[in-house]
Amino acid sequence: MEGFFTALIALVLGTAGLSSSVKIVNQGNEALVERLGSYNKKLKPGLNFILPFADRVAFQETIREKVLDIPPQPSITKDNVAITVDAVVYWRIVDMEKAYYKVQNLQAAMVNLVLTQIRAEMGKLELDETFTARSQINEILLRELDTATDPWGVKVTRVELRDIVPSKAVQESMELQMSAERRKRAAILTSEGDREAAVNSARGKADAQVLEAEANQKAVVLRAEADQKAAVLKAQAERQAAVLKAQATAEAINIVTQALKSDPRAMEAGQVLLALGYLDMGNTIGKSDSSKVMFMDPKSIPAALQGMLSMVDEKEG
Repeated sequence: MEGFFTALIALVLGTAGLSSSVKIVNQGNEALVERLGSYNKKLKPGLNFILPFADRVAFQETIREKVLDIPPQPSITKDNVAITVDAVVYWRIVDMEKAYYKVQNLQAAMVNLVLTQIRAEMGKLELDETFTARSQINEILLRELDTATDPWGVKVTRVELRDIVPSKAVQESMELQMSAERRKRAAILTSEGDREAAVNSARGKADAQVLEAEANQKAVVLRAEADQKAAVLKAQAERQAAVLKAQATAEAINIVTQALKSDPRAMEAGQVLLALGYLDMGNTIGKSDSSKVMFMDPKSIPAALQGMLSMVDEKEG
C-alpha cells in the first residue's frame, strides 16, 4: 500500500513538473526566464520548455507598438505664460531584457521622462511659437525621448502634442488681441478697397477722355480726307465737263463752218445761231448771284462769222 501511495505521489509530482515545464508564448509577445533567481533565457512566440522547479517566467510583455497617453501638464513658456500641454507617445519594446532589468516600472518612468522633456521644450519657446512650431516640437521630443529610452530597450516611434491650452486670463487677452487684429485688418481692407476704387475710377475717366480725344482726332482726319477727296473728285468732274464742253463747242463750230462754206446762204443761219449763243450766255450769266452788266452788239455777228470762215480757209490752205 505504501508503494502505491509513493507511486501516486511520484506520478502527481511528475505531471505537475511536466506541465510547469511547458510554456506557450503568444505571437507578438516575449518572455524572460530566470533560473534560481538569475536571468537564463528569452522565450520566443510558440511552444517552449523550461526546467521544472528551477526555472520560472519572470516577465512577459508584448513587443508590439503601444500608445502612452500623457496627462495634461502645466508648463511655463519663455515669455512667462502658463499653459497646459498633453501629448501621446507611440513606443515599443525592442530589447525585453533591458526593459525588465534596466528600469523598474517602465511605463511610469517613460511618463515622467516625457513630462520633463515637454516642460523643457515649452520653456525654450514663446507662446506664439508653441502654436506655429508644433511639428518641430514633435520632432525634437521624438529625437530626445528615443535617445533617452534607448538604455531601457525601448524605441519611441512617434510623439504628438495634442492640446496646448493657455490659462483663462491669457485666453481672454488673446481673444481681445484677435478681435483688435480683425478690426484692424477690416479697416485696412476697407481703406485699400476705397483707394483702389478711386484709382480705378480716375483711371477709367482718364482712359475715357483719351479715347474720346483719339476718336475726335480720327473723326477730324477722316472728315478732312473726305472733304479733300470730294474736292478732288469735284475738280476732276468740272475739268472733264469743261473738256467735253470745249470738244462739243469745237465740233459744233466745225460743223457750222463746213455748212457756211458749202452753202453761201447759210450765213443768215449762222447769224441766228450766234445770236442764240449770245442770248444763252447772257441767260447763264444772269443766273449768278453777283451783279453784272452785259453789252451785246448784233452788228458784230457777221464779223464773227466772217472771222470763222477766214480761219477755216487759212487752215485748209
